[in-house]
Amino acid sequence: MVERVEETVPAAFDGDRVDRFVAAVTGESRARVKALITDGRVIRNGQTVPSASLRIGLDDRIVVELQPLADERPQPDPGVRFSVVHEDADVIVIDKPAGVVVHPGAGQREGTLVNGLLSRYPEMAEVGERHRPGIVHRLDRGTSGVMMVARTAEAYELLVGQLAAHEPERLYQALVWGQPERDSGTIDAPIGRSTRHPTRMTVTPDGRPAVTHYSVLVRHTAPVTTALLDCRLETGRTHQIRVHLRAIGHPIVGDRDYDGGRPGLDPGRPFLHARLLRFTHPRSGVVLEAEAPLPADLAELLAGCR
Repeated sequence: MVERVEETVPAAFDGDRVDRFVAAVTGESRARVKALITDGRVIRNGQTVPSASLRIGLDDRIVVELQPLADERPQPDPGVRFSVVHEDADVIVIDKPAGVVVHPGAGQREGTLVNGLLSRYPEMAEVGERHRPGIVHRLDRGTSGVMMVARTAEAYELLVGQLAAHEPERLYQALVWGQPERDSGTIDAPIGRSTRHPTRMTVTPDGRPAVTHYSVLVRHTAPVTTALLDCRLETGRTHQIRVHLRAIGHPIVGDRDYDGGRPGLDPGRPFLHARLLRFTHPRSGVVLEAEAPLPADLAELLAGCR
């Protein structure tokens, strides 16, 4: 299946090389981008890009077709570690450790969760998209916690449909800087790619609709002022919770990409954990609930907050 990336050239890339822009917005290496251009998979304003050195202009429309090449099918890797929360013939729910990339891409072709899954469940190789078999949703590299994976083609289609309809319930815990005024609230703000930092996302009027509900669990005053939040996703945009919490002035502790890297408290990664996942089993129709406790690094840091 072809994954299409469509972006408008911002002022920061006006007059720049097309390969540099494509690498920035897709996370692919410059070598991979050059191969995509050679294969005719990069289009500017409706015309195939002839060369990686082509200069692009403000508001040019760039389309990239990220269809994996035949030799890029992920390979099994038994060295990738992860915990299984639930397993049956159709669905696997895992507790993803922080630091593990979900699937090949963005400059990392090996050592991903997909490589580990294929080692344990080789039948998944033909499920869904060939470069990320079985994957129906993702967690960021620095985010830990529960995520579901499809083991059959039928389960894949049904789970993707559930996510498109915003049916599964996904709860996260986040430690944020400062303290929200209200004990609960809803952040309804569209999210799109940042024009200043094309590898990051931001709240923008022309972005895709995004809704996050939050509630304050605990307020801390030491060693710094923070609050532990429960966050529930209504939509699932890239970096949604991280972007939304930054937008209301409470970035996630440790999140250096979104103003959360500050002195006084540093978990070494964003304090964001997918703690609960509730969805309808694609075969039985029974509601399945899976939870993952805070991992040791976050639990230890939280224990020091008062």
